[in-house]
Amino acid sequence: MRAAAVLAAVLALALAVGSPAPAAAAASGNTLGTAPANGDEVRPPDSQTVPPPNHRLTGARAGRIADGVPKIRDLVRRHPGTTRQQFLKGADRWQVSYYLKGKETGQVLIDDASARVTEAWTGFQVAWTMARGYPGAFGRKVNDLVVWIPLLVLFVLPFVRPRRWRSMIHLDLAVLCFLSVSLAFFNHGRIGLSVPLAVPVLVYLLGRMLWIGYRRGGAPSQPLRLLVPVSWLAIGVVFLLGFRIGLNVTNSNVIDVGLSGVIGGHKIIHGEQLYGHYPKIDAQGDTYGTVNYLAYVPFVAALGWSGTWDDLPAAHGAAVLFDVLTVLALFLLGRRVRGPTLGVALAWAWAAYPFTAYVLECNANDSLVALCVVLLMLALTSAPARGAGVALAGLTKFAPLALAPLMLRRPRDGALSRREAALYAGGFIAAAAILVLPLLSGEGLRPLYDRTLGYQASRGSPFSPWGLYGWRAPQIAVEILAVGFALSLAWVPRGRGTMEVAALAAAVLILFQLGITHWFYLYMVWFYPLVMLALLGRHPEPAPARESPRSPVRAAVPVPSG
Repeated sequence: MRAAAVLAAVLALALAVGSPAPAAAAASGNTLGTAPANGDEVRPPDSQTVPPPNHRLTGARAGRIADGVPKIRDLVRRHPGTTRQQFLKGADRWQVSYYLKGKETGQVLIDDASARVTEAWTGFQVAWTMARGYPGAFGRKVNDLVVWIPLLVLFVLPFVRPRRWRSMIHLDLAVLCFLSVSLAFFNHGRIGLSVPLAVPVLVYLLGRMLWIGYRRGGAPSQPLRLLVPVSWLAIGVVFLLGFRIGLNVTNSNVIDVGLSGVIGGHKIIHGEQLYGHYPKIDAQGDTYGTVNYLAYVPFVAALGWSGTWDDLPAAHGAAVLFDVLTVLALFLLGRRVRGPTLGVALAWAWAAYPFTAYVLECNANDSLVALCVVLLMLALTSAPARGAGVALAGLTKFAPLALAPLMLRRPRDGALSRREAALYAGGFIAAAAILVLPLLSGEGLRPLYDRTLGYQASRGSPFSPWGLYGWRAPQIAVEILAVGFALSLAWVPRGRGTMEVAALAAAVLILFQLGITHWFYLYMVWFYPLVMLALLGRHPEPAPARESPRSPVRAAVPVPSG
C-alpha cells in the first residue's frame, strides 16, 4: 500500500507543477536548443539618443527602464564597475545587456511600443537561455499535461501488482515517474529545484542496478505477470508508436542536436571536413562521434537541407526511425532473453514512457545511443560482435565507451581466454577504424578530440550540481569513482548472466552521468532500456496455459452416403 501511495503522490505532484509556464515567460529570442525566431537579430542602433525608424524609444530611454528592474538594481549594486549597452532586438524590442569584465551578467528585454519590460535575467540564465523555462522550447506539445500524465499512467499500469503492493517494482516505477517533477520545474525555469530533484532519481537507479548486478541467487522465482493480456500490450505498442509519430509530424521541434546531425550528414555527403567550420547557427555542432553523423546521411540525401534552421525534415525522419528501431530491438532482445512476453513488455516500456517521447518530440539523437546499446546487448554471445558493438555505441556520444571493460568477458561463465580477448579487441578496432578513419581530415585525430571530448571537458553548465553550485572537488571524486568502477568490471563479478550485465552496464552509464557537468533529461534514455531489462527480465517467462483435462475429442467418422 505504501508503494501505491508513492505512485499516487508522484502523479499528483507532477500534475501540480507540470502545467505550462505563464504566458509572460514566452520565448522572445533565440533559445539555445531551439530554432531562432525570424527577425530576432540583435544589433546596435545608429544612435542612442534618437529613436530608430518605426520605434518610440531611444536606446538611452530603454537603458533607464532596464535600470529600474529590481534584480538589475541589485546586480549593479553588488558588482561595481558593471557597464550597460543597448541593442535593437528584432523589429519591435530592445535588449539591454549588462557586462562585468567583458562577461554579460544581466539582460533585459523591453517592448518598444509599450515600454514594458517583458523579460529580465541575471546569472546563468543570461548565457543559458534554455534555463529560462520558455514554453515548448523542448518537445512542445509532449510537455502538456493532457499528453504527459496519460503517458505516465499507461507506462505504470501494466506493471502494477494489486495483490503485492510491497513489490519493489512499484517503487521503481514511482522513481522513474518522479523525474517528471524535476522536468516540470525545469519547464518553469526553476533550475535551483529541477537540478537537485533529478539527482535522487539517478542515485536510486544506480543503487538498484548495483543490487541486481552483484546479487547472486536473488532472482525472483515468480514469472513476469502483467495486469493486462500481453496481446493487448502488443496492439497498444502499435497505437502508441502511431501517436508518437503523429505528434512528431504535427507538433514537435528540432533542437540543436538534431540540427547538428543534419549538418554533419550534409558535410559527409559533400565530402567536407566533418569536424570544424560549422555554421554560426550551430557553431559547436561537431561534439559527437562519427556514428551520429553517419546515421543522418540517408535522411539528408533523401530530404535535403536548406542551409538554415528550418523545420529540418531530415532530423524528423532520423528521430522517428531511431525511435521505431529501438522499440523493435527491445522486443527482439526481450524475446531472446526470456520470451515474447518480456519482448512486448520492454517495447511497451519504451513506447509509453514519456521521457522517450520527450526525446522523439525534441527530434534529438539520444534514441540512437539507446538503439546502439540495445544492439550491443543483442551481441553478447560473440566476442568480436561485442567489441564492434562497443565501438558503434561509443562513437555516438562517447559515454558507452565506458562499457568496454564490462563487455570484455563472456557472459555467464566470465571466461576470458587470450583468443577471446584478441577477437574482442579486433572487433572493436576494426569497427572503430571503419567508422572513423574515412571521415578524418589530414590533421588526424586531433580535430576529433578537440571538437568533442576536449570541448566537453571544458564546458560549463548549470544543469548539474557541480556546475550549479561550483562543487569541483566532489565532482572529481565522482569521476574517479566512475572510471574505477568501469575498469573493475573487467574482473568482477565474473559469473554474470544477461540481467547482471544489463544492470552493471546501466550502473556504469548512470555513474558517468552523475559525474558530468552538463546533464540533461534526454540522456536518461541511454541507460533506460538497460534498467527496464534488468528490472523486468529477472522474472521468468509465464508458463504456457495447459489444456484442460477434458474428455478427448473423438475423431470424426465418415458417414457413408446413401
